[in-house]
Amino acid sequence: MNLLRHPIYIICMVVLPLCITLFFTSLMYEGQPVDMPIGIVDNDNTTVTRKLTRMIDGFQSSHVVAHYPTVDEARKAMQRNEIYAFILFPEHLTQDLLSARQPRMSIYVSYTYITAGSLIYKELKTLCTLGSAAVGQSTLMAKGATEAQANAFLQPIALDQHNIGNPWVNYNIYLSTMLVPTCLLLFVFLLTVYSLGTEIKFNTHKEWLALSGNNFALALFTKLLPQTLIFIFTMLLSMIYMFGVLQFPAPGGLWRILLLSVLSVIAAQGFAVFMFGVIPSLRMSMSICSLWGVLSFSMVGTTFPIFAMDAPLQALAWLFPMRHYYMIYQLCIFNDYPLINVLPHIIALLIFTILPALVIRRMKKAFYEFGYQP
Repeated sequence: MNLLRHPIYIICMVVLPLCITLFFTSLMYEGQPVDMPIGIVDNDNTTVTRKLTRMIDGFQSSHVVAHYPTVDEARKAMQRNEIYAFILFPEHLTQDLLSARQPRMSIYVSYTYITAGSLIYKELKTLCTLGSAAVGQSTLMAKGATEAQANAFLQPIALDQHNIGNPWVNYNIYLSTMLVPTCLLLFVFLLTVYSLGTEIKFNTHKEWLALSGNNFALALFTKLLPQTLIFIFTMLLSMIYMFGVLQFPAPGGLWRILLLSVLSVIAAQGFAVFMFGVIPSLRMSMSICSLWGVLSFSMVGTTFPIFAMDAPLQALAWLFPMRHYYMIYQLCIFNDYPLINVLPHIIALLIFTILPALVIRRMKKAFYEFGYQP
């Protein structure tokens, strides 16, 4: 009945998760940041440096928006966030290139934004390599070498790169598949605790328990079951949008997505009920679940790998349901490995599901004997 009487339930279970899905997938729809502004300090001002400038503008991530007369002015523009980077073409650059005197082109990159800085640095470094190689190739061919001989001399080892799983290096595929489910499971944490705590806060728990014949386990099950079904439905809608409409790669198949959605939702509910059972206070249990949900974004292991963390943090990661969700998704849905490879993570999610059994007596005592604790 509370689901119908209080709009906050439908808003948090359906509206906000779907809005978050659309927000994150639209935010990174291009796959990678494109046309990020950079500047040029050209102290040589020759046809070669102008050609190099046009090459920079031709890269996907970089876009030349301004030329600066001095390094100091370019630096100030970067500090004002007008540009993310700038490159300095020194005087006599063309002359030194043609004379093989190894000139220096200086690259200045702001790493305040690590993604933008990394992508721009990669492209500018590629430019410096290609520019010197083009001059070297022209010099060798002028001396009588064939194109194949010149290329073999300039690049004795050719790199053949294959990006497995995400060949487009699409940040939408990389991040949205973690951010959207983690946000949804955070809503599961908070709403589960909220629905239990408000029964005590508004003194409606006696009526709720009476409807189940004062069978606390049955009352808890019937209260959470509608929320479980709605959350699973919302999770599946998000998954269908990402993997069906946006065509994110999912060679593992739909049935694994369904299995993972069910396991994740009931595990998050089990964790939230356990937290409320340990601390039967609406404010404190919601605060702990909020903290656990926010920390999950780091402990999932997407942006910073778990194996690179300290040993205590590696052990702590097992206490986050979102971590197990991501491992199952990464191995069995994204890379199509057998479920046996993620059996420990499946067991961990099942353990989260049965955690309320450890505190059900304490919860029952809290509902029958304790009052609301602000």
